[in-house]
Amino acid sequence: MPTVNQIKPEATNKSLEMDIERNVSESLRRVYEASTCEIDNLIGELRGLRETLETDCDHLQRDIAEYAKLSRGVMQLTAVASDDVEKLPRAPRVSQ
Repeated sequence: MPTVNQIKPEATNKSLEMDIERNVSESLRRVYEASTCEIDNLIGELRGLRETLETDCDHLQRDIAEYAKLSRGVMQLTAVASDDVEKLPRAPRVSQ
């Protein structure tokens, strides 16, 4: 086994540089994988929210259309009732 004095400084520096490069590469790979995983999760959540929003929008549009239809019906019934009330004979006035 070589002693500390027998190891060439160039070899030590080269080995150290390779270790640093390996560590940095591994760290970057882990950050990349974690980031892309998080982005994929967020995309999935956003797609789910979009589907919910589209479904809610469809329900609201149907409810608004139904409300408008019912409102028109009530207005028509009110007009018919008002016309019928006007056709009723007038009650005699009671004097006090």
